[in-house]
Amino acid sequence: MTITDEDCLRETLAFNEQFEAAAASRPARGRAPDAATLAYLRRNRLAGDTPPVRLPQGRDRVVEGGVKVRIFAPERVDGVYLHIHGGGWAFGSADGQDERLWRLAEQARLAVVSVDYRLAPEHPFPAGPDDCEAAARWLVEHAAAEFGSERLMIGGESAGAHLSMLTLLRLRDRHGVTGAFRAAHLLFGPYDLSMTPSQRRFGARRLLSNTDSLQGGYELFTPGLSEEQRRDPEISPLYANLNGMPPARIVVGTEDPLLDDSLFLAARWQAAGAPVRLGIVAGAMHGFTLFPLTVTERELRRQQDFLASA
Repeated sequence: MTITDEDCLRETLAFNEQFEAAAASRPARGRAPDAATLAYLRRNRLAGDTPPVRLPQGRDRVVEGGVKVRIFAPERVDGVYLHIHGGGWAFGSADGQDERLWRLAEQARLAVVSVDYRLAPEHPFPAGPDDCEAAARWLVEHAAAEFGSERLMIGGESAGAHLSMLTLLRLRDRHGVTGAFRAAHLLFGPYDLSMTPSQRRFGARRLLSNTDSLQGGYELFTPGLSEEQRRDPEISPLYANLNGMPPARIVVGTEDPLLDDSLFLAARWQAAGAPVRLGIVAGAMHGFTLFPLTVTERELRRQQDFLASA
C-alpha cells in the first residue's frame, strides 16, 4: 500500500471544500434521481456543465452481440485497452472522455476500446455486465486481426471498475478464459454492493458520491434485491474467488466512500496470488480524475505508465 501526493494535500482538500460548497446549492441527487436529473447527467456525460468534446479520432462501431463501442487507434499499437466508463451504471457514455482516451491511446501506444453498455434503470443488471462481457469476448477473438496485437488490458472508473471485475470473472467462469487480459486498472470502484463500512459511515457529505447516492445507484442497478442478495459474487466481486486474475493496479482516494472497497479487494487479490499495486491518493474524493487537479495529472501519468508497461 502506498499513500501518494501528500505534498499537494492542501490543494486537494481545498478543492474538496469548494466542490462541497457548490454542491450544497444544487438539489441532492438522493436515492432515486428524477427524470430531469437523469437526463441532465446523461446529456453531460459526467463532464460538468456542458457536454464533452467528441474528437474525430474516435470511431463508433457495433461489434458482435450488438454492443456499441468507441475506438481510438493511434498509428502505432502495442496493446489494446478495454475501457469501461463510470457513472453509477445509470450515467456516462463511451464518448464522455474522448480527450483523455485519445491522449492515453497516443502516449501509451494503445488501441482503446470503450464500451457503451446499456444503462439502468431502463436496463438493470445483468444488461450492463452482459455488454461488457460480449465486448471482451470480441476482443479476445479479434484483437489481433483488428489492431495487430493480442496484448489485452481492461479497466475503468467507479462503476466501470466494478464492471471490469465482473467481466474478468465471467470470462474465467463462463468461458474458461484466463490470461487473455494481462492487466487490470481499477479506479475507485464499488466491489461490495451490500456496502462496506466506509460506504455506510461516509454520510451525507456532497463529494460527488456519498452513502445515499451509492445506495440509490445499487437500487437502480439491482432493483428489488436485498443486501444479502447483492453479496452474490456475480454482483459483488469482493466475494468472488479471485484465482487467475491478472496483475492489477487499484486506486482510491482517502476521502472516497469507497475506500474500504479498494483496501479489501487489494488484500484479497494479493491473497489469491496475483500481483497487485494499491495506490491511495491523499485527500482525493470519489471521481477525482474528472477534475483539473495536480493529483489528476499525476494519476493519469501513473495509469499511462502502468498500462504501457503491461
